[in-house]
Amino acid sequence: MSLRHFLQRLRESGEIVDVHSEVDPNLELAEIHRRVAAVDGPALFFHNVKNSKFPVVTNLFGSRKRVDLAFPNHPEKIVAELVEMMTMDFPPNLKTLWKKRTSLKSLLHLGTKRRSNGPIKECCQTPPDLESLPLLKTWPDDGGHFVTLPLVYTEPPGGGPPNLGMYRIQRYNKTETGLHFQIQKGGGFHYHQAENLGEPLPVTIFIGGSPALILSAITPLPENVPELLLCGLMQGKKLSTCSSSHTSHPLISECEFALLGKARPKVRRMEGPFGDHYGYYSLEHEFPLFECDAIYHRKDAIYPATVVGKPRQEDYYIGDYLQELLSPLFPIVMPGVKDLWSYGETGFHSLSAAVVTERYYRECMASAFRILGEGQLSLTKFLLLTDQPVNLRNFRELLTTVLERFSPETDLFVFANLSLDTLDYTGPELNKGSRGVMLGIGEKKRDLHSSYQGGQPPQISKVGVFSPGCLVLEGKYHDQLLDYAGFKEWPLIVLVDNVDKALKNDAAFLWTVFTRFEPAADIHAKGRIFRNHVTYSGPVLIDARMKDSYPPEVLCDPTTAKQVTQNWNRYFPEGMEMGDSDTGHVC
Repeated sequence: MSLRHFLQRLRESGEIVDVHSEVDPNLELAEIHRRVAAVDGPALFFHNVKNSKFPVVTNLFGSRKRVDLAFPNHPEKIVAELVEMMTMDFPPNLKTLWKKRTSLKSLLHLGTKRRSNGPIKECCQTPPDLESLPLLKTWPDDGGHFVTLPLVYTEPPGGGPPNLGMYRIQRYNKTETGLHFQIQKGGGFHYHQAENLGEPLPVTIFIGGSPALILSAITPLPENVPELLLCGLMQGKKLSTCSSSHTSHPLISECEFALLGKARPKVRRMEGPFGDHYGYYSLEHEFPLFECDAIYHRKDAIYPATVVGKPRQEDYYIGDYLQELLSPLFPIVMPGVKDLWSYGETGFHSLSAAVVTERYYRECMASAFRILGEGQLSLTKFLLLTDQPVNLRNFRELLTTVLERFSPETDLFVFANLSLDTLDYTGPELNKGSRGVMLGIGEKKRDLHSSYQGGQPPQISKVGVFSPGCLVLEGKYHDQLLDYAGFKEWPLIVLVDNVDKALKNDAAFLWTVFTRFEPAADIHAKGRIFRNHVTYSGPVLIDARMKDSYPPEVLCDPTTAKQVTQNWNRYFPEGMEMGDSDTGHVC
């Protein structure tokens, strides 16, 4: 029901460790977190945070075990059973309804329950002092200190369903922060509506809710479906709220903090840089300004935070669980889609794959357009489709299945001049880019090679094999590569900066390749126009090298890394395995 209930459960399960030594929220705390996360370590409770009276807890969801502990009522099973009921014969008989009575009862938990008071109102800061909160600076080139698990609540002007979203919050001073409203986000739509009316938008930023509330805020629900509805279902009880004289918004009773304020129309301020979950810095851009009027908090409030960076981080486990939670809905929302998976190793939006139905010629493209037109999935940069019963979680198996059936003449589509995820900088401008779709449908067309015997191409220093049919090259791009005789039998070639790093494991390949190319700019193949379609001839080459326009990769500050190494036994006097935050290796 609350962050505290979750912490108690983690303690009972031995999944949290206390750090009593003083730590600095400026880089040091985040580096400790990354070292522990790199070896799949426990959640961390920092009791003594420099310049703040509030303790900090991190890595709450940094393993599948802790995600499962957060949801003992197994909402993923409830969703699956409810979907099953929706798709069975109608009307259902009494025997079937009785078997599903537990799932039906869970629907009573949808929504909120208003009370007269709640723990969130135990203390109130007026005027507010945001600098009293232990916000983290997580990477050396970050523009400042950020709230990294904010729950931003807004309502549309004139009434309508509210929105709860997770948009990073950069602290500027005691009373002002940035509001990083990305495209396709409900809070940003509400601000746009208020701005068009010339009105300030009331905003409430909650920090430290229940696990269900945190996950509800990042769930890609259809627009105008309130996230607070899902929260009650996930936690098995209606969400408790109370009122305040400082805002018309409901206060979520069990949260640790609530920042109350507004965002005025046509007021912007530069926000960023920030080391983000793609593994690179998102750069400075203008975003709306949040003006804080008051801070409510529990008298012994606990501040939760997360640290993002190169996958896999804590958000990887959250994202995978959300996909499993929502997967029973995919065939309902998108008929023809049997299975769908987005790859956390690529930052989720960079790559998705689906198993689809192909009952008539190119029915698969109907599924592709449904996926690319559905909510947050519409930001998917590259989409792989097959009609074969393949395990999408096994990327090598999927890629092999697709390449065995892929015909570049008919099965590669690039759609230019579209939007791109705000955090993806591979496009020509912020929020602009393209989409790619690759098909592997029907009967097997070729046997793939698993080893390379084609010699050393010019200006290529190294050649490796990722999977059957997929070569990985290190060197310079030139048009003659596509004509090189040794590549004739290889349908897919990927050009990278470092072959050894890219081939270290599947996660390294996915991150290296799919976060470093944009379909319209970086897919190369011999092609011609036929019936207004670009029909390619193989091989298809993806240029996944770092480009001059890309922001830098996030790397730890060397001074902080040295300090953390020296102080490790002070943080963990009873012992703790230590990883390398930049490589994920055990030190």
